[in-house]
Amino acid sequence: MEIKNSMSVKKTIPLKPLKSRKKFLTAVVANNAGEIFDLNGYAAVGMAGPSLVPLTLDETINMPFGGELMYMPDRKPILYDIKNSRLEIMGENPYAPGEIIYPVAAFNSPGYVISYVSAYRENNGAGYLPLFSYGSVGWHRGRFRSALIRVDKEKRQDLRRMKLEDIIDGVKRMIKKMPDNRLRKHLGKCALEYGCPAAKNFFLGRYEAPLPTSEICNARCLGCLSLQHNGDIPHSQDRISFKPSPEEIAEVSLEHIGRVRRSVVSFGQGCEGEPLLAADVIAPAIEKIRSVSDRGTINMNTNGSRPDILKKLFDVGLDSIRISINSIRKECYNAYFQPKGYAFSDVLKSIDIAIGRGKFVSINYLNCPGFTDTPEEVHALTQFLNQQPINMIQWRNLNFDPVRYWNVMSGAATHGSPLGMRNVLRRIKASFPNLKYGYFNPPKEN
Repeated sequence: MEIKNSMSVKKTIPLKPLKSRKKFLTAVVANNAGEIFDLNGYAAVGMAGPSLVPLTLDETINMPFGGELMYMPDRKPILYDIKNSRLEIMGENPYAPGEIIYPVAAFNSPGYVISYVSAYRENNGAGYLPLFSYGSVGWHRGRFRSALIRVDKEKRQDLRRMKLEDIIDGVKRMIKKMPDNRLRKHLGKCALEYGCPAAKNFFLGRYEAPLPTSEICNARCLGCLSLQHNGDIPHSQDRISFKPSPEEIAEVSLEHIGRVRRSVVSFGQGCEGEPLLAADVIAPAIEKIRSVSDRGTINMNTNGSRPDILKKLFDVGLDSIRISINSIRKECYNAYFQPKGYAFSDVLKSIDIAIGRGKFVSINYLNCPGFTDTPEEVHALTQFLNQQPINMIQWRNLNFDPVRYWNVMSGAATHGSPLGMRNVLRRIKASFPNLKYGYFNPPKEN
């Protein structure tokens, strides 16, 4: 189908065949002031790599509580002209000539996977988008709707259950209990300054407590939240600037384990580097924890780069691991993680060791529609699951500029037309019915 550009440039872009009487979502855009409004007569469009799909009611759900709307500068929205049955790249408001408009995207709540990215075209010289995911969004009968798939119903990071006054009270209590603990102080900053839900849960005495430990990393991930070597992308939070002592780690952990039923404490957070590189303090910390209590789940979120170190951590009591992966294809993994001093084969070896030890193994699967749902990626994931029978996939939206990501992945390997994220999740689940889907690290009791 022909796509019309408001700057009089026409291109041909693939479009799904449209059935009659589809209930389209009304397009939403933003102006220079950041005000978001709908455009009657135009439908919102979702994008997955080269595929463009007008959004309908049956492909979307009401935007969950906690999601946020963002407009994307230096970009033009792609909209579907319902009357003329055509896609258009629109730089100006059709009802107010001269008013510049921008695409709008949804950064959706934890537990939901986006199935389409908000459709847009970059202007010449456009900069990188900040480190968020950019879900497609539209308007219908007084509600915003987004193309989402729910993968976890747990309310672990439901903001309605995280009242600021309760968090502040929790911070004050922990200051009294452990006044000199630097890790406690760091978590207080994460909770109150950066709004980290995991840190908030520690001070609220719920679910999973974070244990950031490592100042350094042996990967240079494109979407690293705490350190960006690319000056065009601001990092979203400062990386921890010290290495907590085993005593500090154990004190925070035992406080959480002692008061929370089915608790989890986790090394490897967005505000740190790779925790396997801090094993010199993590191993004795785990020993101290387990010398006092066998309660709680000790988990590590890791890149799995040091299988030799992981063995030692399992020996002292590490219960579970979650390994971050964007692709099972080595060339695509390397293009995103840019590993230093380790290979993708080390990651697979770490998974094999954990499975062999009977540990609970998840992959933190960083997905982006238009890449993750291509046939080549699905085939690679299927082969991996046949060979490495892990326990869980945590489906996570990749927080990175989607168009730049597609460009990097296209340079790393070839891939065909997207199959659709919803189809992929169904297909994998049908092939591996015992594989858990989720978003959060489960306690060992589950």
